[in-house]
Amino acid sequence: MLLELPLAPTFKKRDIRKTSPDELKAFMVEHGEKPFRAKQVTEWLWKNTAATFEEMNNISVATRELLDQHFVINGVTVQNKQLSNDGTIKSAFKLYDGNIVEGVLIPHDTRMTACISSQVGCSLTCKFCATGYMDRKRNLDAAEIYDQVVRIREQCESQYGTPLTNIVYMGMGEPLLNYANVVESVRRITAPDGLNMAPRRITISTAGIAKMIKKLADDDVKANLALSLHAPTDAKRNEIMPINEANSLAALKEALQYYHQKTGRKVTYEYIVFDNFNDTLEDAENLLKISKWLPCKVNLIEYNPIENADYKNTGDDKLTAFHKYLADRGVQTNVRRSRGKDIDAACGQLAVKEKSDVAA
Repeated sequence: MLLELPLAPTFKKRDIRKTSPDELKAFMVEHGEKPFRAKQVTEWLWKNTAATFEEMNNISVATRELLDQHFVINGVTVQNKQLSNDGTIKSAFKLYDGNIVEGVLIPHDTRMTACISSQVGCSLTCKFCATGYMDRKRNLDAAEIYDQVVRIREQCESQYGTPLTNIVYMGMGEPLLNYANVVESVRRITAPDGLNMAPRRITISTAGIAKMIKKLADDDVKANLALSLHAPTDAKRNEIMPINEANSLAALKEALQYYHQKTGRKVTYEYIVFDNFNDTLEDAENLLKISKWLPCKVNLIEYNPIENADYKNTGDDKLTAFHKYLADRGVQTNVRRSRGKDIDAACGQLAVKEKSDVAA
């Protein structure tokens, strides 16, 4: 009679970009390698953005094989790419577990901007946003956020022959509900041994999580802050952004003033102008009051229709009057025209239509 032997435990490789420098150094020493090898590997992973251990060509084959036996690099790849008539590029990024998020390259005469995602889906259910109609499946880790920037930077250089200049955390998900990974990704993106981008070129956009805005200030996170305001009263904001019920305008005022006092930085208010909802001069007057909370600028944004909502973009006459009302009263106000609408890449339109490999 044959005895059934117990199955050997399955060895699971570790994600090397979730390994601390000290852990990696200890691993090297434990396996008879010089401690400085850890620094070489770290530089390959972040500064040189290596996707495989094979690319690390100043490290011996034996050491690369050792790394491959114990670790994985859970990289992000481009599953699909669409080019808009206006030059905008939308990418469906495939994650290591089969989930998909979207990111956008927005070309402009004076800047090239990457719009990146921080979560698979979103939990905030904003009524005008396509991502808000998706379930939140999970947070992205710092390396997955970082990889989106790397992939979009590659597209920028290959398509337009120019470097990426700006990054906005305005894609899928609420960045401040994935705080630790977002902050770590900013640190990596701005680090000299990372992408070495200037912090002033990075903007974190939030729907308004008051306590996390304060935490940004306390942690002195080196990035700009934008608030997706979109309505100038609690009643209207509650209607389109349920998050406001727990983060009222009064709470946001306190948090933003705290943020400015601690950091000295301006805040940007993002304000989509909806037809017959928030586009009157009374709305402009209420927005003017908010603009006096602290030094700020206001971006008036064209609405981009989605399948699940009936909102419409305001007319040009109303938008012009709204803009003039604020500008005439000293508010720094810009009108942001939508880019990439023909490929559903514009603000509020990101909702994965690609097939995911994750089982339902």
